[in-house]
Order: sequence, then C-alpha cells, then structure tokens
Amino acid sequence: MIKKLTITSLTALSLLLVTAQSEGMKCQAGKCGAGMMKQAKQGGMHKAKKMHKMKMNSPFLIKHGLPHMTKMVMKSWDDAKLALNDEQKGKLLLVRKETMGAVMKLKPEVMALRKEIIQASKAGTKAAELKAKVDKLAALESEATMVHLTCLDKTKAILTAEQYSYLMEKRKAHMMKKKEKMKSMKCAAGKCGGK
Repeated sequence: MIKKLTITSLTALSLLLVTAQSEGMKCQAGKCGAGMMKQAKQGGMHKAKKMHKMKMNSPFLIKHGLPHMTKMVMKSWDDAKLALNDEQKGKLLLVRKETMGAVMKLKPEVMALRKEIIQASKAGTKAAELKAKVDKLAALESEATMVHLTCLDKTKAILTAEQYSYLMEKRKAHMMKKKEKMKSMKCAAGKCGGK
C-alpha cells in the first residue's frame, strides 16, 4: 500500500513538474505562481489519469491504431464535405447500434475478469493458476476486437471511397495535432533536442 502511494505521489509530482516546465516561458516573464500550480494539478494530472483510464477500460485486444469509425462518422454527421445521404445515415446508425450493443455486452465481462486477475495476482495467486482466466480474457478481448473490425468493414462498405478518404484525412490531421502536442510537452520538460 505504501509503495503504491509512493509511486502515485511520484507520478503526480512528475506530471506537475512537466506541466510547470511547459509553462516555463510564463514563469520567466513573471506570470506564474500558485495559479499555475493549480492549473497543472487540474490539467496535466487529469489528462494523464484520463488516458490511463481509457486504456484500462478498453475491452479490445488491439487498443491503439484502429480507427473508431462510427465515432468519427458521428462527429462529422452533418459535415458538408462528408455529405452523408439519408440512406447512408440509416445504415450507419444501424451499424453503430449493432457494434455498441455487442461491445457493451462484452465490456463488463472483460473489465470484471481483468480486475479479478489483477487482484488474484496481487494476493499471491500463481501464474499457472490464473492461466484459464487469462485465456478467457484473451478470448473476450479477441471477440470485441472482431466486432470492431467488422464495424470497420461495414462502415467502409456504406461510405463512398471519397467519404472514407475524407474521414481518414481528418483522423490523420487529428493524430498529427495530438502528436505535436505531446512532443511540445516533452520538449518543455527538457527531454528533446540535440543534447
């Protein structure tokens, strides 16, 4: 318990320092202090916790790299450049309903089994005794991933090639923006450059 608290405290402190360093220019100009630390606590730690929680709450075997097409489509639902027609919208809503229903059915079982394995391991249960549960977890995550892949296939079949390309370009731009933001945070912490 003490070890866990220490690690958590160190992680929180690290996030505060990274955020504080990313605001270094403000501090050099005399525009930082208690307000900046409060912002660091709320912003940096919240984002890190959110990212960790998203990874832990994912029921998929492949947690990164595959686009979530129905989510992307919903964000661009009335986008004039995407130009979905009524027939496409009806089909896409059906795919989303089927996909979300299947994933939401699997997710609680994945989460419960994952938690059970973690707790058993922490309690000293040997790896060999957990093998059957790990195999079952892998099978459930595999099933959820196949639901995801099927959703991709069905969505791609409904969209025109131009619509699909447009969504992929939007995703690529979003990912590049996200990558640049992460890089700027890393550089502000003094972890990049020629040194």
